[in-house]
Amino acid sequence: MDAVRVALLREVLAGTEWPGAARRFAGVLRGAVEARGGGLLLVGTEAYEPWHLAAHLDDEAAWSGLPALSPTLVRHRVPPAGPAHLGVGLGRLEAAGRGETLLVVAPDEPGDALLERVGDARRAGAAVLALDGGSTELPGLAHELLTVPGDSGDIDLETVQHLVSAAAGENRTAAAGDNGAPAAASARSGFRDRLARLAEVLSSPPPPRW
Repeated sequence: MDAVRVALLREVLAGTEWPGAARRFAGVLRGAVEARGGGLLLVGTEAYEPWHLAAHLDDEAAWSGLPALSPTLVRHRVPPAGPAHLGVGLGRLEAAGRGETLLVVAPDEPGDALLERVGDARRAGAAVLALDGGSTELPGLAHELLTVPGDSGDIDLETVQHLVSAAAGENRTAAAGDNGAPAAASARSGFRDRLARLAEVLSSPPPPRW
């Protein structure tokens, strides 16, 4: 996501908790991949693959000079033919262990098969982070969790992923100035109007690599 669109999104969300929450989560993510050095695994649910987040993190890895931010996208269903970097199945989570970071994106319930593998990865020493929509099971498995309730009405998980990926690639000085204070209730109507105007901007397709 380019800097102009990120700045616009943050302007729209100024006064809400989300810029600050996203930056805190991104700071944990960046700190994990920097400190552990074992690579970043990114997985969604059976119904949702986080393509945009994978693409944006890949861009941020290049722009920030932090290759460890570039994720391996782990998929529930792998087609028989296709690029190697899009051919990594759930079995990869069984090999995850100490030194690796696992980021789970789950707008819906993850399902038992994924939860079992995430639990195994955690027990093997992987750092587990999760962006979710209110899962009942992920909070018990994640070392760091950012929940975006599906019925919040203010923002959705896709938008928060944009904020997180952009913040992960920022230097710490630039990322330190957002307190994310909650907005007043009287401002919510105008906020929703401005957020609606961003929908088209934020729905652009991912870069060709993905």
